Amino acid sequence: MSRREFEAPARLVRALGHAPDAAREDAAGWPAKVPDLVEEVTARLGLSVERVQLPGGRSSVVVLVRRPDGTPAALKLAPPGAHPEREAAALAHWDGHGACLLLDASVPGALLLERLQPDVTLRSLPEAKALLEAAGTVRRLWVEPPAEHGFAYVAERTEAPAAAMATVDDEIRPLATAALDARAELLAEPAEQLLLHGEFHQGKVLAGERTHWLAVGPVPVVGERAYELARPALDRLDDLVASSSGASTARRRVGRLADSLDVDRDRLRGWTLFRAVDDALVSLREGRRSRAELLLEFAAWL
Repeated sequence: MSRREFEAPARLVRALGHAPDAAREDAAGWPAKVPDLVEEVTARLGLSVERVQLPGGRSSVVVLVRRPDGTPAALKLAPPGAHPEREAAALAHWDGHGACLLLDASVPGALLLERLQPDVTLRSLPEAKALLEAAGTVRRLWVEPPAEHGFAYVAERTEAPAAAMATVDDEIRPLATAALDARAELLAEPAEQLLLHGEFHQGKVLAGERTHWLAVGPVPVVGERAYELARPALDRLDDLVASSSGASTARRRVGRLADSLDVDRDRLRGWTLFRAVDDALVSLREGRRSRAELLLEFAAWL
């Protein structure tokens, strides 16, 4: 296999180039190191390479590999600042219940994971069925966090997005202000503190062999279930916005999600508003203006 086949996916390269932190230069230069990293890590773990998973995500490179005994696996390589050790800690705590199994985390910056079906996500199902399966999967992840964990809490996770919302231009300011008000109100009320996936949506749930559907790619955080469900509420946004009854459909979706998992509707609406505006600002930074406009339209419906 040629070195070119080890190159980082284009969407990851674009995302790293728009990283909003001090590590941007290191992160943006990381894709050029991927071929050497693949060779180094696979040699250390005795893996044989099949192919890089494309199109890939915006936060890592996933290489489909086989272990020395021929067992299929997935090797995930994370760029600087991605904190794969936190993902490893969450996966180890779940131990395969609702999420893929962690097979090896001995090499810094790399995770060896259970191989799922990378091209089959919940988005391949009709929407009603996908929402049902998503609810069943995410419910299994909501457990007490391990003692003395190092995961961020929702209040900490949302600090940087809140700071970004406070500096938006006049066009977005009304929605940003509403999102900030919602966050402040939600954080002022006592809430459950469970281990959450952090970035759960239909594209993060893959078909598996030992069970039908398993989550991948957690960015673990400790907080309430309503924060977690805000991301699934934004799934298939293109179809929702294109609907002639988009506003009422959006509100019904939030209500169905809340009711299916016994979550307070108002808290889910508030976190969905906040996360929609946050995602819109990220999309604008990355040059995905059409996506940002969809998110802001959705946010306005809430």
